[in-house]
Amino acid sequence: MEDLWRSATGQDPRPEDYSGIEFWSNPERSGWLTKQGDYIKTWRRRWFVLKQGKLLWFKDPSSASSRSAVPRGVVNVAHCLTVKGAEDVLHRPSAFELSTPHNTMFFLADSDKEKEDWINSIGRAIVQHSRSLADNEVVDYDNSRNSARDGDGDGNKNDATR
Repeated sequence: MEDLWRSATGQDPRPEDYSGIEFWSNPERSGWLTKQGDYIKTWRRRWFVLKQGKLLWFKDPSSASSRSAVPRGVVNVAHCLTVKGAEDVLHRPSAFELSTPHNTMFFLADSDKEKEDWINSIGRAIVQHSRSLADNEVVDYDNSRNSARDGDGDGNKNDATR
């Protein structure tokens, strides 16, 4: 029934969502979390893997142990806005949420320590994988500052936007 629902709603991840990610080998973090369904709000225990800026989930660890494995879901953490505790929202211990521009996903960890470890790992991944955009902006900013210093000496930028 769940597979039928996933097909009908387009929830199955596309291969391009996780191609090139060796999730079966040396993940940044992996472990059990309970995830609330996106459409049918039931709770399912899933095996999660965080690697190379992707949070992937599988039915169990054996489902994630080979190259031919297909995740049940994938989130690109570069598109995530926040990851934070959600005990006050769900009224459940060790709860946290992961928000994207389009939705918010809820998870339950097995302990408060596990919850904090997942929040920290996902938070680091969000910063690391969104940094590439910020780094480009810094490089552009630095280049424009250098051109101002190398320009006519009046501190104004020498570019076409003046």
